Formats: sequence, structure tokens, C-alpha cells
Amino acid sequence: MPARQTPLIIDQYYHVFNRGINKQRIFQQKRDYERFIDILWYYSFENPPVKFSRYLQLSLEQRSFLRDSLANQEKLVIILAYCFMPNHFHFLLRQKKEDGISIFLSKLQNSYTRFYNTKYEYSGPLLQGAFKAVRIEDNYQLLHVSRYIHLNPYTAYLVKTKEKIFSYPWSSIQEYIGNAQETICNTSIVLSEFKKTPYKDFLLDQAEYQRELDAIKHLTFEAEYAIIFRGANMIPPLRWKGSYTLGYLY
Repeated sequence: MPARQTPLIIDQYYHVFNRGINKQRIFQQKRDYERFIDILWYYSFENPPVKFSRYLQLSLEQRSFLRDSLANQEKLVIILAYCFMPNHFHFLLRQKKEDGISIFLSKLQNSYTRFYNTKYEYSGPLLQGAFKAVRIEDNYQLLHVSRYIHLNPYTAYLVKTKEKIFSYPWSSIQEYIGNAQETICNTSIVLSEFKKTPYKDFLLDQAEYQRELDAIKHLTFEAEYAIIFRGANMIPPLRWKGSYTLGYLY
């Protein structure tokens, strides 16, 4: 297997994404999204004692005990933001262990694919090869990628108005606005940058521009990612490979 073009380094931040093979749907029903969320929570920990499928077979008391024990474990990754769309997903992650992102995504994708294939009597791969990962090099990128991820439902016309993104159920936006019943993400890293301007205002500022880029859905994921920064007026002429570093993230 060829080496990953983007090395994944401990304590670095990455925009991680993948989509269904041939752009097919990977989520058909509400329960599919819920299952994906349950799996990602479970496999974000470094050493779950049993596979997720076995965890589901435990009694409620046993599951509660296991969940309490996991709370004391270290994590493979810190999840800063996510958005799940009908045929693809986005994460903003910080790697905490060697190969943490690769292990996390492998377990998540394999477990969910088995669930999906069994439920829908489907065979073969569900997702389009290896996941993509792009390193976040500075504060500007971190903030704008979080915005890009949260705006996805509006950009793709899954919600009618930009204000409706705050009620989209399959992204981390509920955690960012304080409406989530359960939390998966570390929102403080992004929200700590918004002492004067509310994160909501920052989020909506580029919503119309991002939606107007209709061509984005016809491009590769790599080009789509580059447009995030071009659209935000963050960088001069488009450069996919190379440094965008503006400093002061670490």
C-alpha cells in the first residue's frame, strides 16, 4: 500500500473527509446517522475492551459500567467538529496518539460498513477508498474549516435558509450553540477565538458565498478544500500544495 501523502502527526489538526463510493448515499435513515455517531464516540477512545457490535449485546447495566470506564481512557483523537451529509462526512480532528486518526477512521468505517451492508443487504465497499486528510496549519484555517463544515447542509440545499443550519441534527453545530443533550466535541478550541464576535455571526457571514459556488459539488474533494480558503479571502492565488501558514496556532 502506498504511503499516505499527508503524514498524520500527533497534536496536529486535520480536516478529514470521505464519501460513498460512486457518490452513493451512505445514510438512508435517521437510525443510520445515529449508529454512525454511536460508533464514532466508541472508537474515539484508545482501547475499547470489546468490539462495538459486542458492546451492543451487553445489558444496560454492563453498557453503563463500560461507558464509565471509557471516560477514564485516553483518546485516539479529539473531535472538534463534524457534519454528516447523505453521501459524505467531514471531521475536524486533533490526533492524540500515533496513527490515531487512521485507527479511528478504520474502525469507524469498517464497523459502520458492516452495519449498513447487513441492514440493506448490500455487499462490497461503502466508502470511496482511504479517507482524505488535510493538515490545518494555523488559526485562520482552523476557524474557516469549522465554518465550512457547519455550513455544508446549507451549501447543499438540505436546509432552506442559513438560519436552519442551527437545527440541522447531524452536525456538531448543536454543541457549538449550547443546545446539545450529549457532547462529543471539544468546542472550546474554536470558540475561544470568539471573545467579541459571536460564532453564529462568523458562521453566517460566508453562507451565501459558499452556496453560490455551485461548481463545488462537481469538483474533487481536494479542489473543494482549496476553495474554502480562496472563498474566505484567506490566501492569494489558489495553491493546493504548499504552506499557508500564518502562525500562532500552537
